[in-house]
Amino acid sequence: MRSTGSWYDVRNEDGHIYQGRLKGKFKIKGLKVTNPIAVGDRVLFEVEDETENTAVINDIVPRENYIIRQSVHKTAHGHILAANIDLAVLLATLTLPRTSLGFIDRFLVSAESFRIPTAIVFNKTDILNDEGLAYQQEIMDMYESIGYPCLSTSAIEGNGVDAFRNLLDHKVTLLSGHSGVGKSSLVNAIAPTLNLRTNEVSTFANKGVHTTTFAEMFELAPDTFLIDTPGIKELGLIDTAKEEISHYFPEMRDRLNQCRFHNCLHVNEPGCAIKDAVSEGDIAESRYLSYLSMVEGEDNRR
Repeated sequence: MRSTGSWYDVRNEDGHIYQGRLKGKFKIKGLKVTNPIAVGDRVLFEVEDETENTAVINDIVPRENYIIRQSVHKTAHGHILAANIDLAVLLATLTLPRTSLGFIDRFLVSAESFRIPTAIVFNKTDILNDEGLAYQQEIMDMYESIGYPCLSTSAIEGNGVDAFRNLLDHKVTLLSGHSGVGKSSLVNAIAPTLNLRTNEVSTFANKGVHTTTFAEMFELAPDTFLIDTPGIKELGLIDTAKEEISHYFPEMRDRLNQCRFHNCLHVNEPGCAIKDAVSEGDIAESRYLSYLSMVEGEDNRR
């Protein structure tokens, strides 16, 4: 339910939560990660001390899926954001702070690589003028046209909050995004009893202040769980070959067998159906630029 680095909140079938620790060192085969256990993992544990409410974690049940990003601190290592999730929700804002389309696309690719359904929620609509709202609608239309449901919300005014709550029903959902996009405020709007801590965005740097320090899973209702994660500054892809990346863009995946060369990277090869589709406006230029940045290994930090 919660990871603090060395201790883990583990919950049994009856809903009782113990303070768990790992027995020995865990090595996940073929995966270099900074956190051997992630929120959402199913584990086998035994109660160590009923009085102290402690337990020892002996094993991890094989994961159905997980979302991983490059570790900020250890190169060539990944950090698992969450495991065994039914839905990933990216909370984005067009300003204060700005979520770049490149960041959105990297998140979508990370989720696609494990076939995790994803929705994008655009928050803070209350601070947008008419031009900003029109631009947001354009972006939402673009993502919805390739299969990603989008919502528009304002945690402050309550707009879209019911739709957001309905999106989470009977699922284990990962909620992610930059610091300052209003994750805690939006969660408080649908579950006031959680009373998550919130902070204002620094207008000087146009960046959020971390309010969530560790990933944590909350039970919103029976069979409805939400995993709140610390704000992500960047989302580097990990263990993804250049040749695979286009498979994680739905609008490209549909056209891959139309390229002249079966190993086309869609960069400068002749007879490329993907580049043709970009030229004809059937694939959004912003999506193609995101694809190129991933193929070239650039890091989208904004």
